[in-house]
Amino acid sequence: QVQLVESGGGLVQPGGSLRLSCAASGSIFSFYVMGWYRQAPGKQRELVATISSGGLTIYADSVKGRFTISRDNAKNTVYLQMNSLKFEDTAVYYCKGRRLPADDYWGQGTHVTVSS
Repeated sequence: QVQLVESGGGLVQPGGSLRLSCAASGSIFSFYVMGWYRQAPGKQRELVATISSGGLTIYADSVKGRFTISRDNAKNTVYLQMNSLKFEDTAVYYCKGRRLPADDYWGQGTHVTVSS
């Protein structure tokens, strides 16, 4: 069965970096698009970045220039490189994969805490 598992979260100081990983139990090539979302305490879940099967990427304005989404099909893994982290980046980060026509799969999330 399809399963997405996030890892790489933790506690980091402002200005620091983390790389999140989303490992799929199957080929990520089967997903039309994969992305990272986050949910901060008391906030709605929001899109962070997506990457399509064709390599097209979309970033939220709040992370543009600081975060990079990438994929490694051979490893069935999607990454989110997060640099220059800010307090407001603190959230639970979720990986999502979409299969056509609109079949979504979510991971359990990984916590990212940015604190001095």
